[in-house]
Amino acid sequence: MTASPSSRFFNPRKTEPTKRSPAAALTAAGPLTTRAQGGNANMAKANLIGPGAHKKELTSLLRDNARRHRLSTVFSDFVELGALAVSNKVDKLQYDKREARYLEIVGRYEREEVERFPIMFGLLADWLACGFSDCLGDLFMSLELGDNFKGQFFTPYSVSSLMAALTIGDATSEVERKGFITFNEPACGSAGMLIACAEALTAQQLDHTRHMHAIAIDIDATAVHMAYLQLSLLGVPAIVIHGNALTLKEYGHWVTPMHVLGGWDCRLRRAEALRQAVELLSAAEPAPVHIEPELAATDPSADEEPEPHHAGASATADAMANATREIVAQRAEQLGLFS
Repeated sequence: MTASPSSRFFNPRKTEPTKRSPAAALTAAGPLTTRAQGGNANMAKANLIGPGAHKKELTSLLRDNARRHRLSTVFSDFVELGALAVSNKVDKLQYDKREARYLEIVGRYEREEVERFPIMFGLLADWLACGFSDCLGDLFMSLELGDNFKGQFFTPYSVSSLMAALTIGDATSEVERKGFITFNEPACGSAGMLIACAEALTAQQLDHTRHMHAIAIDIDATAVHMAYLQLSLLGVPAIVIHGNALTLKEYGHWVTPMHVLGGWDCRLRRAEALRQAVELLSAAEPAPVHIEPELAATDPSADEEPEPHHAGASATADAMANATREIVAQRAEQLGLFS
């Protein structure tokens, strides 16, 4: 069986890495060398050189491909090619469209330039194998690709890590009660905050590949591809949506390998069915409580200001939940999961 063009993204030429620094030789490990699949051996191998060398080599390769193209275009094409290649390994529902898009992008580059992209992918995989980090966000900022007009400035990962540790608290009880924790990120960027959440769960001896599911949205396509690529390589079950969390318009969605391999379409459907059942059971109105007039008049709580209701945040959360239900239902129908 002939391999599809996008599948070759995981197989760089054997001779190419030897022309470059030792860091590039790490790409011989093959496709999808992740924390979830590679284990301690891959992490130990990646740490022999360290994340700094991976970043330096990746930067060099990006600049090599930018001799005939804008650096920002090369970076965007790199993360999109990686996202397309990963998606086409696990999401056959969108295979044809994304394979055509893959061929469209590589058609802009010469052969030598095309052959550098899989090497970049291997370097990114090994960089992420060094530990939880927002590698692409770091790389994006170091290349000075931030856009003042769009406000694209990625939060340093150390800040995201601290915020996640302080916010999540004790996640074990929630996992014991529900089986997993869901995270919604309406402006995900490169998914640095979600990666930090995965790290925080791991610090509590929870398995982020089974005990969390993330819904990430961003209006910028490059950010979506960055988020999808990193969440995929780190083994995070997630749906990454290209869309506007304010207007609720969706342009497309991407499911990570662990979303597919972990059966999350079914798990999310079951969780939603359980939620609806609980709401139905609790829908009965309680009996009215009679309060004596004199007590009501002296009730100090009557003069208290009502708690502010954050309608915007609530509407966004509801919209993300609805989008997730629609995507999962559509995938379930197309895959015949409940037929």
